[in-house]
Amino acid sequence: MRAADEAEYVEYVTHALPGLRRIAHLLCHDAHRADDIVQTALTRLYVHWRRARGAEDIDRYVRAILVRSFLNERRLAWTARVRLTGAPAETPGVPAAGVPDVETQAVVRTALDRVPPKQRAVLVLRFLCDLPVAEVAGILGCSEGTVKSQTAHGLARLRALLGDTDPAVRSKE
Repeated sequence: MRAADEAEYVEYVTHALPGLRRIAHLLCHDAHRADDIVQTALTRLYVHWRRARGAEDIDRYVRAILVRSFLNERRLAWTARVRLTGAPAETPGVPAAGVPDVETQAVVRTALDRVPPKQRAVLVLRFLCDLPVAEVAGILGCSEGTVKSQTAHGLARLRALLGDTDPAVRSKE
């Protein structure tokens, strides 16, 4: 990679990193795994930087790499056996000490972690990243109908896990 390309890559990554870490953490609920997923995505971005910077929407392109890295990581057998614990204080999306309603956040995160990975990816992109159906479909490489059905199934799964008592889940429809 040329020095100018590398400088452009570093500038983009420096700006985008906090948002990428937040999305990854929302997908996997583990700060260490989130960092690994982001690192994998950024490595892929580096390798394909010329193609990425030529994309119509580079942020969308990078989110697609990130979500696909998450889905690929979920398929690896070792992730089911290796679990690192703890949450660095600087991790976006992890509540700081003293934030109200910690119990509800923990319950929702636990329930979201039990939603299948593709449905979880759709829910995170649709509701936590506030992306439209068409953009989520582009990121995941599927049809808008698939995004809609995965959203419905994911919300139904969350309702079942939460006992349909969480107004936050109902208000997102």
